Amino acid sequence: MTDFTHLNESRQPQMVDVGDKGVTRRVARAEAVVFLTSKVMSKFDGEEIQSKKGPVFHTAILAGIQAAKKTSDLIPLCHPLPLTKCQVTVGKLDDARVVIHTEAATDAKTGVEMEALSAASGAALTVYDMCKSVNKGIIIERIRLLEKSGGKSDFQTD
Repeated sequence: MTDFTHLNESRQPQMVDVGDKGVTRRVARAEAVVFLTSKVMSKFDGEEIQSKKGPVFHTAILAGIQAAKKTSDLIPLCHPLPLTKCQVTVGKLDDARVVIHTEAATDAKTGVEMEALSAASGAALTVYDMCKSVNKGIIIERIRLLEKSGGKSDFQTD
């Protein structure tokens, strides 16, 4: 027997059967922190970075939302979920970093943690893509789940 729900008794991958679970409101929040070099940070114009490809933060927001909607296409064992909400914000954390916050919600039989994390990942990768022409030393420092609610168990970071 295994503790991993995505492995069957023969230790082969499986999509978890959520057929017997009830539909509940599910919400998850995640964040990504991206270290930008001083050369990239010098490109700030008010609350946005303007790159050759366009406004970085606005594009990252759209990419994050798109990533959340495509999570089951990217993560093989995720259930496709009808999102009722996906919100992405991008802002300057300090003189060297930007922070991305995401929130995904649905009314379903399984949670939206992966959608919130995918949104954070997609937005962070878009920041990298749009700023790499200035400096390729950008580091995606962390992507993490902040909170989830609904279903069998809730979670919140300390």
